Formats: sequence, structure tokens, C-alpha cells
Amino acid sequence: MKRVVILLALALFVVALPVFAQEAAGGTEAAGGTAVWKYFAAALAVGISCIAGGIAVGQIGAAAMGAMSENPELSGKALPYAGLAEGICLWGFLVALLILIL
Repeated sequence: MKRVVILLALALFVVALPVFAQEAAGGTEAAGGTAVWKYFAAALAVGISCIAGGIAVGQIGAAAMGAMSENPELSGKALPYAGLAEGICLWGFLVALLILIL
């Protein structure tokens, strides 16, 4: 499973690489070629980060519920970890905004 994730990440990197390619001097591109890659890269940034954030929140939530069933005083300590996992989605959104703006 770990190899599949690494290969998928490498494939996404190769696919998103043309976003950072420099345009030819003085040339116009047909039908907005890099604009398509820009939107594709932004969608990948948000999509992958939200999927990863959802997986993280699911695992943290399950572990927090298990811990709180044994000791109810742990409810306040589990909340920041869920917030950190949700921050993954926020960072993906910020990266997408930077891709679209720059």
C-alpha cells in the first residue's frame, strides 16, 4: 500500500509539473494550454488534501472516542488534534489559491 501511495504521488507530481513551465517569449498559446494545467493542479491540491484530511480526522476521531469511553476527562485534549488534521484541508486550499494567483 505504501508503494502505491508513493507511485501515485510521483505520478501526480509529473502530471502537475507543466504548471511551472515557463512560457515562450512573445508567443501566445493555443486555447490557454497552461491555464488548463493551472486549474487541474489547483483541483488536485484541494482534492488530495481534503481526502487526506478526512482520513486523518476519521482516525483521530475513532481514537478519541475510544479514549473518551475509558476516561471522559480526555475530551478536551482530543479536540486540538482533530483541528490539526482539518488544517490539512486549509493548507491545500491555500496552495490552490497560490497556484491560481501566480
